[in-house]
Amino acid sequence: MSNRTPLMAGNWKMHHGPAAAARLADEIGAAASSHKGVDVALFVPFVSLSAAVSAAGRRLQVGAQNAHERQSGAFTGEVSCAMLAEVCPLVLLGHSERRHLYGESSTLIGSKVATALESDLEVVLCVGEILDERESGATLEVVSAQLAAGLESVGGEQVSRVTIAYEPVWAIGTGRNATPRQAGDACRAVRDWLRDRYGDAADVLRILYGGSVNPGNWAEIAAEPDVDGALVGGASLEAESFNRLIAISAAA
Repeated sequence: MSNRTPLMAGNWKMHHGPAAAARLADEIGAAASSHKGVDVALFVPFVSLSAAVSAAGRRLQVGAQNAHERQSGAFTGEVSCAMLAEVCPLVLLGHSERRHLYGESSTLIGSKVATALESDLEVVLCVGEILDERESGATLEVVSAQLAAGLESVGGEQVSRVTIAYEPVWAIGTGRNATPRQAGDACRAVRDWLRDRYGDAADVLRILYGGSVNPGNWAEIAAEPDVDGALVGGASLEAESFNRLIAISAAA
């Protein structure tokens, strides 16, 4: 790891209602407070946000997993960034499941990023390629296009409030993991793109890796110089496994 403080972010997806979220946030928060030099965040379902925030206290950050691109209106079932800003400090946008299961375009995600920043939320923006794109050598092209659209409205004065999460879609829940070198190369390419766009600010922006991260593979991936933490799915659903990941990052 570099001198950038690593961020370990758990994405609970559609798991854990308020009671379970409060218990788990408390257990993870206890571990987080015992490790220096690593930041911890949890992205939880909308219904569990308040419970998780209360349980976590100041020991870790809690964020939402999605948001609407408009601040209000006749959008039944949606949640705006303005609403979220009253409850939590950050939001996850552009996750591969939002892109590929729900058809969210990079342009739409870029609108969400702009709205979130206007609402004083911090953003974790996800980018990444599917297997066909990886095998055809299009990874850099795909990720660059996603970055360009996702950050289209983000100026240099705002980009410090954005974290990028590179997630190879082909390595999420498939049992087919990226090698540490593949993870490191992709995160370095993301930083190069950010440097071309934002100059020296790219050197302080955090880039996370997300692709079936677990306690067995994380130490080697974390050692890559452009990997500044992880976006963790399944291994964040239980305190024992996620707390082990936090400990590995703290020791890296």
